[in-house]
Amino acid sequence: MTSGRYLLDTGIVASLFRGDTGVRNQIADAEEVFVSSITLGELFYGAFKSQRTEDELKKIDEFAQVVRVLECDADTAEVYGRIKTALRAKGRPIPENDIWIAAAAMQHDLSLAMRDPHFEQVEGLTLAPW
Repeated sequence: MTSGRYLLDTGIVASLFRGDTGVRNQIADAEEVFVSSITLGELFYGAFKSQRTEDELKKIDEFAQVVRVLECDADTAEVYGRIKTALRAKGRPIPENDIWIAAAAMQHDLSLAMRDPHFEQVEGLTLAPW
């Protein structure tokens, strides 16, 4: 483990919802687990386009009750701006929402639990590939 405090990327939460025991075990071993409001938005988007909307919404609501949700603020926006500028300078863009998620992890000094390799493009971001 990289640290005991993790921000969960959307893919990690989706894996948890699908019953991934590896993710469940990592979360059980974590000191603290957080999720970004951006991740919740992505999860809600997935739920609303799902054929099982009500089931998915229930999972999200239950999940949001047991983790700390980090909201974007002016400090998050500043970190976002730095990350996006650096990525643009390198010619290595990543999805917009993932820049916000990375910014939240960096702002709060959290390891980002993730599976998307494009997060490796963000300098200074501590990654926890689950």
